[in-house]
Amino acid sequence: MSKVEDIVDSLENKISKVLHKQEVLKQTNAKLSEELVGYQQKIIQQQEELSSWIEKYEALKIANSMLGSDENKRETKLKINTLIKDIDHCIAQLSQ
Repeated sequence: MSKVEDIVDSLENKISKVLHKQEVLKQTNAKLSEELVGYQQKIIQQQEELSSWIEKYEALKIANSMLGSDENKRETKLKINTLIKDIDHCIAQLSQ
C-alpha cells in the first residue's frame, strides 16, 4: 500500500507543478499580449506620422520647384497638369 500512496503523492506533486507552470504561462501570455497591443498601436502611430512627413515632403518639393528650383520640375508640371484636368472635369460636371 505504501507504494501506491507514494505513487499518488508523486502524481499529486507533478500535477501541482504542472498547474503552477500553466498559471505562470497564462500570466506570461497575458503580459505578452498586452505588450503586443502596445507595440501594434505604436506601429500604427508611426505609420501615420510617416505618412504625414511624406505628404509634407511632397508639398515641399512642389513648393521648391515653383520657387525656381530646377529639381523636381517635371513632377511639379505633372502635378499641375493633373490639377488642371481635375478642375476641368469639375467644371464640365457643373455645366451639365
